[in-house]
Amino acid sequence: MDSAKKNNAVEEILDWIESILFSIFTVSLIFTFILRPAQVKGDSMVPTLHDQDKLIMSNWFYKPKARDIVVINCRNLNEAIVKRVIATGGQKVDIDFDEGKVYVDGVEQYEPYINDITTRSYENEGIAAFKYPVTVPDGYVFVLGDNRNNSVDSRTTYVGFVNENDIIGHVVFRFYPFNSFGGVE
Repeated sequence: MDSAKKNNAVEEILDWIESILFSIFTVSLIFTFILRPAQVKGDSMVPTLHDQDKLIMSNWFYKPKARDIVVINCRNLNEAIVKRVIATGGQKVDIDFDEGKVYVDGVEQYEPYINDITTRSYENEGIAAFKYPVTVPDGYVFVLGDNRNNSVDSRTTYVGFVNENDIIGHVVFRFYPFNSFGGVE
């Protein structure tokens, strides 16, 4: 009888170990191939995101679309940056820096998420990427930070048009700080 109890206990322990290893393997696969963590650096996405916010992003079957918040591998800055997609390939972007308005395909954009109107063109600093209007090439996106006058984005030669292959993923939700846990608009 003692031998049977020992065998049952060993089987129970082995079942637990198998379940734990399977769980670790599954979570590792999900966080390697489907969901990945990211962190916001700087204030270019205020008021939507803040410096040091921790995010979960995904690139699983992802195709960029306007208003998505994406994490980009920015080669010119040698870092990952978080920005909002304004236009995709084939769309025409125009920015009226006097009025602070952004137009895509001639339609003024409704942007309740921005910190302030778009008045910074970067021309005076010699790093303006374009003269507007500009058409986004196929396979690229045009991105801006939500804190428009404190953001290095597609308006600059540092970022310019972003190749879709340089998009690491789109933001799914914020997991830190805990009081802001949840989806990101």
